Amino acid sequence: MISDLTRERFAALESFVDKARKKSRDPGRWLVLTHDNPDPDSLAAGWLLVRLLHHAFKLDATLGYGGLVGRAENREMVRALGIELTSIRNLDLSRFRHFALVDTQPRTGNNSLPEATVPTLVIDHHPQRRATSQVPLVDIRVDYGATASIVAEYLLAAGLKIPHSAATALVYAIRSETQDFARESAGPDKALYDEMLPRANKRLLGRIQNAPLPLDYFATLRRALESLQTVDTLVISHLGDVEQPDIVPEIADLLLRLEGKTWSLCTGRFAERVFLSIRTTNPRAEAGQLMRRLVGRRGKGGGHSMIAGGWVPAKTDVEGQQRALAERLAKALRKKPEKIVPIILDAEE
Repeated sequence: MISDLTRERFAALESFVDKARKKSRDPGRWLVLTHDNPDPDSLAAGWLLVRLLHHAFKLDATLGYGGLVGRAENREMVRALGIELTSIRNLDLSRFRHFALVDTQPRTGNNSLPEATVPTLVIDHHPQRRATSQVPLVDIRVDYGATASIVAEYLLAAGLKIPHSAATALVYAIRSETQDFARESAGPDKALYDEMLPRANKRLLGRIQNAPLPLDYFATLRRALESLQTVDTLVISHLGDVEQPDIVPEIADLLLRLEGKTWSLCTGRFAERVFLSIRTTNPRAEAGQLMRRLVGRRGKGGGHSMIAGGWVPAKTDVEGQQRALAERLAKALRKKPEKIVPIILDAEE
């Protein structure tokens, strides 16, 4: 379960910390950053990395995030498992000597690390980006379904026990990131999942997966259904203004379950940005590359083969901007944009 690559990368981190200690009695504080609006994988990966830095290297480490922990399940995950994390708005970055990014990379536009800051460590399962080549310690594994799985292997390589709460976080991260192994390759994640499931707290897993949903969630869901459009196998929904950006990928996941559809696009405006999420059932689709083409130079985006997310600065005419993005996607998928039509939901049919 602990790969040779993990042992090699853990040894590199251990060597880096040892050299830092020899150079200075104070090795410096670490800030571990998730991507903005963190999902279960980013939260679990960050929490596990902080535990590694604390217990394996006796380092002072803080888990930070940008944006919001918005989705009900993610908020419940933080509450139920006691995950300690701090908004970057409340942190003085000058107090930290080292920075680590989990489930994200430098200059991708989906994390709050200042662009001029080069992190010490990046652990991710998305394709490597150009700016990451400047990072001293890099562990990018696109064959892993979850970044948290990579970090969990580090803890095992360090000889650390993964407690029940952390095992619960890891199980939920793998389950949500891979949609119970229905999306992306299971890869090495399945072995970790099988090992950790008996240690996970099933009661807390149930609480997280069935977290109470606020009324605005159902209002957004209604808007999503009322704005449905389609062309061929592509289904589209434009949400307008949203309470938190996490709802955009959540609706995109839901839309892909519509019978006869193999692509979904959802958009929504939040804090002067239009957020986009793409989903597909095609494992060879390269949705991340498609998203980067879709948002262009003014926006930021990326993802995996089957899922992708991004944003563009919101224009005055947001509705026109959302239509234009959908038309660009339809054209990229070799579908005719002029044939995009509404889906009429008739309760009597």
